[in-house]
Amino acid sequence: MANLAEQILTELTEAIENEELFMPTLPEVALRIRETAEDPDVDVPTLAKVVSNDAAISARIIKVVNSPLMRASREIDNINMAVNRLGITYTANLATGLAMEQMFQATSDVVDKILRNVWQHSTEVAGISHVLCRHFTRLMPDQATLAGLLHQIGVLPILTYVEERGSIPDSISLSRVIEEIHPRLGTRILRAWDFPENIAVVPSQYTNFSRDSDKVDYVDIVMVANLQTLAGSGHPYTKLDWTQIKAFEKLGINPEDEEGESEDLTAEMDAAMSLLQ
Repeated sequence: MANLAEQILTELTEAIENEELFMPTLPEVALRIRETAEDPDVDVPTLAKVVSNDAAISARIIKVVNSPLMRASREIDNINMAVNRLGITYTANLATGLAMEQMFQATSDVVDKILRNVWQHSTEVAGISHVLCRHFTRLMPDQATLAGLLHQIGVLPILTYVEERGSIPDSISLSRVIEEIHPRLGTRILRAWDFPENIAVVPSQYTNFSRDSDKVDYVDIVMVANLQTLAGSGHPYTKLDWTQIKAFEKLGINPEDEEGESEDLTAEMDAAMSLLQ
């Protein structure tokens, strides 16, 4: 790793330990939507009105509802119908995840490229997580989607720090810094945003391949989804013995089965990913 990257890694580590690192806040639209959805007396029209304040998110939610994934019996053309179809919790989680995209932008070319790549990868992991959750668990697909979209949220304060510092290392060295630090930052951010612990723990645990929880959870789903996006890429994680990773076993997936059911789900996974991009 270049000297500049090593220096930044040291500075970031110290800033984290001293709780001096700037932490991002939840986007205002996501905050309003989550606060509204958490009201025990909220109804569909109320949440739909809040969501409709963001035209882009509203349009994408309607797109999701009309997709083959949702199997709607008739076309839905307004946000009230969409929220009614998805339900309050599902809508809130989907809208929250989609609102994250506005945070993945920067002024410098190097940082902006990394942020775009991170968001692209996050949407791929989220789409696969949605499908894996539906077919291999009894957990909530919207929660799995949200976990996938947020699993690299810890990248944001790192890149904000680098941009403000003014000295940006080459992209390869910076990526190494990110890989080392972002997991613990991600969990810290999600806890600060009051996300449920089963989602908040995902960033810090999705690359803990020796992990073996009592039952399948969102960490397992995101772990497997992340690995599936890397298959055939030459990434160091592809050199691991995936048959020894308990997450595959808990999902009932054989990582060595190249044909089987996982192959049958490819089209559905592609569709889920495209909806989030």
